[in-house]
Amino acid sequence: MTPLDDLFSTDESRAEAQLEKVVTLNPADISDFPNHPFKVKQDEAMAEMVDSVKQYGVLVPALVRPKADGGYEMVAGHRRKCAATLAGITEMPCIVRNLTDDEATIIMVDSNLQRETILPSEKAFAYKMKLEAMKRQGQRSDLTSTPLVSKSRSNEELGQKNGDSREQVRRFIRLTELIPSVLDMVDSGKIAFRPAVELSYLSKEQQQSLYDTMECEDCTPSLAQAIKMKEFSRDGKLTEEVILSIMQEEKPNQREQFKMPKERISKYFAPGTPAQKIEDTIIKALELYRRRERQRDMER
Repeated sequence: MTPLDDLFSTDESRAEAQLEKVVTLNPADISDFPNHPFKVKQDEAMAEMVDSVKQYGVLVPALVRPKADGGYEMVAGHRRKCAATLAGITEMPCIVRNLTDDEATIIMVDSNLQRETILPSEKAFAYKMKLEAMKRQGQRSDLTSTPLVSKSRSNEELGQKNGDSREQVRRFIRLTELIPSVLDMVDSGKIAFRPAVELSYLSKEQQQSLYDTMECEDCTPSLAQAIKMKEFSRDGKLTEEVILSIMQEEKPNQREQFKMPKERISKYFAPGTPAQKIEDTIIKALELYRRRERQRDMER
């Protein structure tokens, strides 16, 4: 049967009821998005936001969705909610929108990827969540059961929207396979992105052994070392001893370099003399000088 409210309402009033409106909610009544991949830090930027909220309130409405068991779930606006809570504000403007899990995930990721600074781990888990949502949407079909979006197209579409290639999206998602301690080193810049991707193919136990070795030896792997460990792992030969042996290898950028201004030696060589020849000549001259010094010491 038709509800009584519908019997006595006009088309205009029913259409108006469907429109999204900005409502005022208590931040305490809004739960965080499940497995939210973006960190809400209480840093200097947050302190500035808190001061602004105290003075002007929350100016830009957050986006929430109603929960089946009551209350609301944050979709976009976690930092605003945090600032309002820290500022002691009990009201903030919100847009309430009915969204499926996949729709909410895509909006949540897209809204946060606009941040100026994003950690590799944040981008990795955000890409993974959005790609899984896009794939689930692609698995849904119309009446003819024709797939809507393939996995490769999802990767490519996701990358295009965020300035990354399909391969780069795949690499970011690989980072989600790293153990937290190693992933933290990626976020802090101690391990470069490409070596980190190769290390993601190591088992959790091998990654832990690598982390312990890095802590003990105070070093991190180069891309070549990471690839070597990946190959040993693939062949089932990556033991703690092998990890230590690889990490103790001298990397080119760790070799001590001695530099001399070219102006100081250019007068001793013809213009255009190759750098290798200059180096060889200097070494020969030093060897000759050392022999003469030894001879002088013997004659004294």
